[in-house]
Amino acid sequence: MKFFLKVFLVLAVLGGLGAAAISPVRAYLKKRNQTNWRLMEVEQGDIISVVNSTGEIRPVKKVQIGSFVSGPIIEIHVDFNDRVKAGDKLAKIDPRLFDANVRREEATLKTREAEVERVQALLQQARNNEQRAKALHKENPEFISGTEMDQFVFNKRSLEAQLTVATASVDQAQASLENAQANLGYTNIVSPVDGIIIDKKIEDGQTLAASFTTPEMFVLAIDMDKHMHVFASVDEADMGMIMAAKDEGQPVEFTVDAWPGEVFAGEIEQIRVSSTVEQNVVTYPVVVRAPNPDMKLLPGMTAEISFRVDQRQDVVKVPNSALRFFPLTEQVRESDRQLLDGDDRTIKQEEDNANTRVLSAAEKAEAKRNQKRKHVWVVEGDLLKAVEVVTGLSDSKFTELVSGDLKPGQELVTGTKRR
Repeated sequence: MKFFLKVFLVLAVLGGLGAAAISPVRAYLKKRNQTNWRLMEVEQGDIISVVNSTGEIRPVKKVQIGSFVSGPIIEIHVDFNDRVKAGDKLAKIDPRLFDANVRREEATLKTREAEVERVQALLQQARNNEQRAKALHKENPEFISGTEMDQFVFNKRSLEAQLTVATASVDQAQASLENAQANLGYTNIVSPVDGIIIDKKIEDGQTLAASFTTPEMFVLAIDMDKHMHVFASVDEADMGMIMAAKDEGQPVEFTVDAWPGEVFAGEIEQIRVSSTVEQNVVTYPVVVRAPNPDMKLLPGMTAEISFRVDQRQDVVKVPNSALRFFPLTEQVRESDRQLLDGDDRTIKQEEDNANTRVLSAAEKAEAKRNQKRKHVWVVEGDLLKAVEVVTGLSDSKFTELVSGDLKPGQELVTGTKRR
């Protein structure tokens, strides 16, 4: 009897110890299996929406200087990065052939002018002879026959015609001389404007052949130390916002790899309507004008551009990661589970059906409006509670809260943490 009593007491003690240990074990297991949520707070502040693009930096105006005449280069007076003024001599082509042409045309002109003087003298003599013949014929018709009178008259007319030809020959010789003088002047390559030499494509002794195309000798950038252009290619989907930003005078910011950490500012100067299609993607060139007093921006640099298209000040901001979060059904309280679309397979099928279904223009517009209506999730006990929100402007981290039961400082679920 005593043995059974002892056994009962031992079992009772062990049972009490087991009962005492169950509650902590259950609490430990519950805490161990509980989901650790990644949270972010709702904030209040400014939102700046931008459209990002890449572009190339180019001079505001670039002049290509070539040669109108052919010949060997005998002088080069400038080099890369030299600043030149309008009228400065850049290079010289061997002028000997062109100088000889000028002297030849000058001699031809003198010959033509002498021919005019000779014909004028003969014409004056013919006019005098005609007047004498008319006087004799008037005194006595028998002194001059009709045939002789015709000779005097038509000889004068012939010399008048010769004088016209000789005068035209003088004009032609004068034009040829001016052409030769112009070609001689073209052997001096001068700058048409003020600027900076950004490219030199000739060397001493090089021969230029300008028979068919104008050979390019120098490239001159104008006002590069004042302003530069940034040529960006913007997707057609963003052009509406870019056009509105230009009308509103919104600023543009960009960076270049040569100056890391420095942000350059500019403004939209021009939106060009000449579209470019590459791999079925339509883009439009947008020209940004940026000051360049320190000459930090150089032609050919690649710019990472941010067009400011809109902004909101002092608004409630929802983290973008909270808007992208999509919980599992078992993680959501019972009353909000109808908001979920089902498992991943069902969601994927519905997305595929939506992508392949042809929508009308009105349906597409309605779908765009509905994209602004979303749900975010807050922790309520061990499960999640849905909060419906209507969103507005977005930046890279936050989205404007247009309507919804959220306050600054409130924590939203953005994901789960690894254990």
